[in-house]
Amino acid sequence: MALRIPKPNTPGTRNAALPTFKDLTRNHPEKSLLRPLNKRAGRNSSNKITVRHRGGGSKRLYRLIDFKRNKDGIPGRIFSIEYDPNRTTRIALVHYVDGEKRYILAPLGLTPGAEVQSGPDAAIRPGNCLPLRLIPTGTMVHNLELIIKQGGKLVRSAGVGAQVLSREDIYVLVRLPSGEIRRIPADCRATIGQLSNPDHKNIIWGKAGKTRHRGRRPQVRGSAMNPNDHPHGGGEGKAGIGLVHPKTPWGKPALGFKTRRKRKPTVLIVRERRRGR
Repeated sequence: MALRIPKPNTPGTRNAALPTFKDLTRNHPEKSLLRPLNKRAGRNSSNKITVRHRGGGSKRLYRLIDFKRNKDGIPGRIFSIEYDPNRTTRIALVHYVDGEKRYILAPLGLTPGAEVQSGPDAAIRPGNCLPLRLIPTGTMVHNLELIIKQGGKLVRSAGVGAQVLSREDIYVLVRLPSGEIRRIPADCRATIGQLSNPDHKNIIWGKAGKTRHRGRRPQVRGSAMNPNDHPHGGGEGKAGIGLVHPKTPWGKPALGFKTRRKRKPTVLIVRERRRGR
């Protein structure tokens, strides 16, 4: 996907770099794979805000995505490449020979008419899904499982891909997009290829309104708040934060603070995402 630079006729287009959507082949989704999506505005089941700066935005419908890719031995053909408002990458509608339709994450190079398949007998082609133990080293993959038959959990954003490095007994070493090298059970599945829409990271929306349409509310600096609202608040004029290190609204260190759970097993992580650790 290439970006378009609009003419600077208005302040909102002066510095914008917007998507072209030329890679899409269909303007409307498959109705049988749509589900209603209620807005939660960053709140949990107790109606407490757990994710700040969320709310509003355009109405969406959820597309059911096949993350498990468990139709083994049944070939399917790509019918269309479509836009999904709930994720950054493109999705592909697959028509299987038994009549079923499913959405999958669309990797780079996947075009309408291409054949995709899942299972141990699948070829090493973009869009095919098979166990990690059968994927050659050096191959780029996405939609990785962490637990067998639980569906893909890792590497699902636009333009990303993980690399299969080597095999160790019942595990396969995979380098994730963050740089972390991790052991994943060899029977877990992954899909071949790098995900589509790699230019998503270069988009510049150009105005605050487009961000509001995406359900993102304004973020206020902590130093602009009162002392009872944020650790950085208070002071006369543009004062500093008055602290040695910046903190979150709840008083936790904001930089360099370990967030991984202590009881979470880390024996499967060979190298953390931050080098030298």
